[in-house]
Amino acid sequence: MAEKASQSIEKGRGENEKANSISICGMQFAYAGQHPLFYDFNLNISPGSRCLLVGANGSGKTTLLKIMAGKHMVGGKDVVRLINGSAFHDTQLVCSGDLAYLGGSWSKTVGSAGEIPLQGDFSAEHMIFGVEGTDPVRREKLIDLLDIDLQWQMHKVSDGQRRRVQICMGLLHPFKVLLLDEVTVDLDVVARMDLLEFFKEECDQIWSAWKVQVSPFMILLICASIWLESPREVHHVITRLFFFFFFFFVQRGATIVYATHIFDGLETWATHLAYIQDGELRRAEKLTEVHELKSSANLLSVVESWLRYETKSEKKKPTNPPAQNQKTSPLGSSPFMSSRHMAYYR
Repeated sequence: MAEKASQSIEKGRGENEKANSISICGMQFAYAGQHPLFYDFNLNISPGSRCLLVGANGSGKTTLLKIMAGKHMVGGKDVVRLINGSAFHDTQLVCSGDLAYLGGSWSKTVGSAGEIPLQGDFSAEHMIFGVEGTDPVRREKLIDLLDIDLQWQMHKVSDGQRRRVQICMGLLHPFKVLLLDEVTVDLDVVARMDLLEFFKEECDQIWSAWKVQVSPFMILLICASIWLESPREVHHVITRLFFFFFFFFVQRGATIVYATHIFDGLETWATHLAYIQDGELRRAEKLTEVHELKSSANLLSVVESWLRYETKSEKKKPTNPPAQNQKTSPLGSSPFMSSRHMAYYR
């Protein structure tokens, strides 16, 4: 199964590598004093994809997202690349807002110092409007979408309300790649579904701008009038309209990688699925190509069957495997195994 996943991933390399929003090639990573979590890991995700990252607790989902977010250094500059930039070395990805990461630990950074609320009486308005260089229209849309009361005091609100403010702040800048680690766990079902719909709009290439600018009737009217005046000019008009159409058609095409254990409503939301087991990519394919979904009631039952099989397989393994069968880190005791720089705290 792992070989099949690897083959399907490698199919996207080569000529199409530059077209990928996320490209991971031969990645190796280990925490200090531990065996490698990832060994020769490969993954390619194209623009516009909404990829679900699934796996058991401790399988490496959060670590993988942090690596893609540039919070850990792995190998050279070409090992982990996002939007044609090195995830770790190109800090401009985060500074520009093109790369956004929303994780569980981030929930403790708004209106709190760790688990302790700050003494300052910060309002939601103060936090949200404190983010510079944002589009007022996008900001108002997110505030309305997440049903945020700007008068909320951040040291008094619930975890779910604080999470809404954090998500709003993290999405104020339009992103090209968004990495999500269980960000909807504190949200109620309405807020969660509305947020997923917003994410879908960010990834989809939509026609709304085209419809607002030019109607089909107007196009026919223009072409007919020009045909009466000069038939030879019609093809020039069509060419101009094509470029106009293309400009407005390709609106966003953002890429999202979403690690979650809540699968309600994701069958129609996700476009791709990646299944990780102990740091190894076991499945990587389009959601429509997951053959188990054709005979299962929903995505939850499919993932549950994978994890149950994984649990049974783990129990059959010997408690103390022979030393020769254990993976050893190719990096030895190098201090670069889990290096961090300031981007880890961004």
